[in-house]
Amino acid sequence: MKCSYCGKEYSIHKGLTLVKNDGTVKHLCSGKCRKNMLMKRRKVRWIKKAKKKK
Repeated sequence: MKCSYCGKEYSIHKGLTLVKNDGTVKHLCSGKCRKNMLMKRRKVRWIKKAKKKK
């Protein structure tokens, strides 16, 4: 699966699935991604580094 926040590939049994009230489903690789997504942060250094590696 692919993380909705940082775009990192992870195995299915290790991630989190967040279902919002409007029915959208977000797949997240860690609690770190979940917390940052809920705080609506997009300009985080570790995300930029992960995108540059691709």
